[in-house]
Amino acid sequence: MTDRTLDRIIEMAWEDRTPFEAIKYQFGLNESQVISLMRKELKRSSFNRWRKRVQGRVTKHLKRRSFEKGRFKCNRQRNISLNKISKRI
Repeated sequence: MTDRTLDRIIEMAWEDRTPFEAIKYQFGLNESQVISLMRKELKRSSFNRWRKRVQGRVTKHLKRRSFEKGRFKCNRQRNISLNKISKRI
C-alpha cells in the first residue's frame, strides 16, 4: 500500500459522512481492517479519539443512514461551476 493510499484511507475514516462501505468499495478494506489500520498508523491518543468519535455514528454505516444517496448540502452553500463560485440570486 502506498503512502498516498494510506493517507486517503485515514482521511476517509476521519470524515463523518464517509461510510465504511465506501472505503471497502474503493480500497477493499472492511470495517475491522480499517480499525486495525488506524490502530497501527495513528498515535494511541489519536486512535482513541477516532474510535470514540466513530463508535455509534450513524453516518459511518450505510444501513443506518437516514438518506440513501447523494450528500448533505446546506441550502446556503454556494454553487461551484467551472472552478468559479457563482453568485446567489
